[in-house]
Amino acid sequence: MESSLEIRFHGRGGQGVVTAANLLAEAAGLDGLFSSAFPIYGAERRGAEIESYCRISDSQIRETSPIEEPDVVVILDPTLLKISNPLKGLKKDGKIVLNWKGNPPVSGRIFLVDATGIAMELKLVKSGWPLVNILMLGALVKAVGVPSLDSVKKAIDSEFSGNVAELNKRAVELAYESTREVKEIVA
Repeated sequence: MESSLEIRFHGRGGQGVVTAANLLAEAAGLDGLFSSAFPIYGAERRGAEIESYCRISDSQIRETSPIEEPDVVVILDPTLLKISNPLKGLKKDGKIVLNWKGNPPVSGRIFLVDATGIAMELKLVKSGWPLVNILMLGALVKAVGVPSLDSVKKAIDSEFSGNVAELNKRAVELAYESTREVKEIVA
């Protein structure tokens, strides 16, 4: 791993953006890395745009400010690309992990996974919303290699139990296996 990794998650209230960042931080800790996770959101309501952040490092993390120039942007809800700019500040060599099926609507170093399709297939749905947050962690691990997929599964076990934990571990594996990098030259 590089000395540090800054990840910014974008989604909507109710999609588990905060849970995803927290589980990522916990999984990084299980791998012996330092980590911190925290959200930023306005009105707490279902469907509102939410950002959550996670820092992972080989050394102690003292910074607690929002991540303005992320190494990685994870977009749980692709409709946000039409109403805001989740890619703002992304480092020149940064990675985009996107819940998308087909050709991506953005350019750069993109890792795609049809998290919505996998969630629907596995019946990971709550109040009509596909639960894609855990799946996006599988895609993120595929894109950056940190933390290990095993540690993500252990973090899932600490958050969920029984069939819910098993279903989420299967989902993270499917997302990991399904994620593909789009090699696109940006003009």
